[in-house]
Amino acid sequence: MDIINVLHEELKIGRAQAEAAVKLIDEGNTIPFIARYRKEATGSLDDEVLRNLDERLRYLRNLEEKKEQVISSIRDQDKLTPELERQIQEAMTLVAVEDLYRPYRPKRRTRATIAQEKGLAPLADLILLQRTKEPLEVSAAAYISEEKGVATAEEALAGAKDILAERISDEADYRTYIRNTTMSQGLIHSEAKDEAAESVYEMYYQYEETIKKAAGHRILALNRGETEKVLTVKILAPEEQILRYLEKQVILRENPYTTPVLKEVVDDSYHRLIAPSIEREVRSELTEKAEEGAIKIFGKNLEQLLMQPPIVGRVVLGWDPAFRTGCKLAVVDATGKVLDTVVIYPTAPQNKVAEAKQTLKKLIRKYGISLISVGNGTASRESEQVIVELLREIPEKVQYVIVNEAGASVYSASKLATEEFPNFDVGQRSAASIARRLQDPLAELVKIDPRSIGVGQYQHDMNQKRLSEALQGVVEDCVNKVGVDLNTASAPLLEYVSGISKALAKNIVAYREENGAFTSRSQLLKVAKLGPKAFEQCAGFMRIAGGKNPLDGTSVHPESYQAARTLLEKLGYRPEEIAAGGLKGIGKKITDYKKLAAELGIGEITLRDIVKELEKPARDPRDEMPKPILRTDVLEMKDLTPGMVLKGTVRNVIDFGAFVDIGVHQDGLVHISQMSDKYIKHPMEVVSVGDIVEVKVLSVDLAKKRIALTMKL
Repeated sequence: MDIINVLHEELKIGRAQAEAAVKLIDEGNTIPFIARYRKEATGSLDDEVLRNLDERLRYLRNLEEKKEQVISSIRDQDKLTPELERQIQEAMTLVAVEDLYRPYRPKRRTRATIAQEKGLAPLADLILLQRTKEPLEVSAAAYISEEKGVATAEEALAGAKDILAERISDEADYRTYIRNTTMSQGLIHSEAKDEAAESVYEMYYQYEETIKKAAGHRILALNRGETEKVLTVKILAPEEQILRYLEKQVILRENPYTTPVLKEVVDDSYHRLIAPSIEREVRSELTEKAEEGAIKIFGKNLEQLLMQPPIVGRVVLGWDPAFRTGCKLAVVDATGKVLDTVVIYPTAPQNKVAEAKQTLKKLIRKYGISLISVGNGTASRESEQVIVELLREIPEKVQYVIVNEAGASVYSASKLATEEFPNFDVGQRSAASIARRLQDPLAELVKIDPRSIGVGQYQHDMNQKRLSEALQGVVEDCVNKVGVDLNTASAPLLEYVSGISKALAKNIVAYREENGAFTSRSQLLKVAKLGPKAFEQCAGFMRIAGGKNPLDGTSVHPESYQAARTLLEKLGYRPEEIAAGGLKGIGKKITDYKKLAAELGIGEITLRDIVKELEKPARDPRDEMPKPILRTDVLEMKDLTPGMVLKGTVRNVIDFGAFVDIGVHQDGLVHISQMSDKYIKHPMEVVSVGDIVEVKVLSVDLAKKRIALTMKL
């Protein structure tokens, strides 16, 4: 198989692009590094295309390896024919290879293998020839053998049928036809297992739809209902059509003695051997596709969440709400340093509201707090009520934001949080995290397992290894798009930087603590175990503000420093001017990029990237994202009425719609049908996590705590 050609055709990229990307991956370069600093080689392939290419490359190489193993195994059995070898080599999926290998795979003892041991294979061949001119019982009598354990002609005939049933089941072409027919014309059916009570699976108690139209989120819901023993799920294949097909393949001529027997064999082969196996394969394929879709959505949602703009220059009060144990507060300065922590009890059962307000007023005055970040967990609504009352009583201008605290409790109980805040309890750590995730969502959320952040659907039901790998890739891409401050970044943030492992991240922090702040990127080479390759991969993503070399504060890679200096000299700039806010208008001074790039010994794309960076050094792509809604007043679910128009923040996007936070502690659902007047295949065509949207209330169900919203205003 020409893997490069397959990648070129499947990903719709140039053959040279595919070739260059594979070469760079094989040389040990990371995806962020290739996407950012090897654009000349790949023709500017972005990180998403490169990750798809990397994943597909691994699958295709695994496929080639499997083919070699299968061919070798069949050759060792002296059963490999040129035609079979060709079929295996041309197979494009692991399933197709497995189908071809099936007849030659070492088997556990089956009814067919036992019959073969009894010497009944020639009788099976005789039946398959369909030329016998006497009742099969007569032919079968010749195989009666006390020594081989065949007592009667009926036993001999039954054994021959078992051999034929397995042969039919092992035929690759038959399986391919049955699998494709089941996928294209079959149904997925579910029903309640017992007398099921009302539950979230109610719509699936008597449910049926065509396999080809089954949406991913419904497949995952059915799987979960089955796992929880609420539902029975099965595949209904077009049996009659499949049986007629098999009979046509097996019964080549009418024979009064063999035709009825072969029909019986076909029926047995399908129902006993093929159907259960194909059902497992179909269910597995449906689940795999559903998981793939869900992982993609989770990844997109996670990216939008991580890329939310930081709120800089504000002293923030992090508020972890609770009832019995009190609300934990943490005051965090503009750099993320925790200045103070305290516990107040404004909620039930203590209800010490006046005392809590006094504490809050003192904290606001003492530290100049201008923003309160409140977690959306238990007692959040009651906490918000206290905050709004407080804001009306004080002269200071303070705003608040309800933040999604998913994962904060996971972080606060982690080893990392214990190391970061050894003297804090879990509540204080959680409050600090809630404050920081508003100041810099990316820097704070990287400390939490992406699976715990809560912006996916059915994430606990899918392949955790695949999910984890995909989400790690998303976090890595986000961190490298933004870049990190080498002198303030935590070890958990550094380990997502291209080329930096967990051990290297700790070594960088240890070096910084021992030797003081980094003054140049080249100092990274003094960090234990950080060699030239790791330096090449990571240096461009590390920033040093106010260092010896102004270029160290930009995303210009050290390998391009000489070209950048020559460029500045040619255009009459000094490097020091970069740090003063960038060289605005530098691009307008270049009349011929191609010619200048050749003079500088770099590619034209690299030159354009350098110019863009010099114009606006260390620009943060998050600045273009919508800012969170800052509130000063409270709204409750009972205040909502149909027709009310509100602004809200998209918290989660799923296959059938999006959940929007409109400030009432219960996210409303905008169903996909209420998103646009135009037809859309997926909500992501319209919204992303973090988007600020205007919505209208359609209906409110206080009992079930459900809010239906529309974006069709």
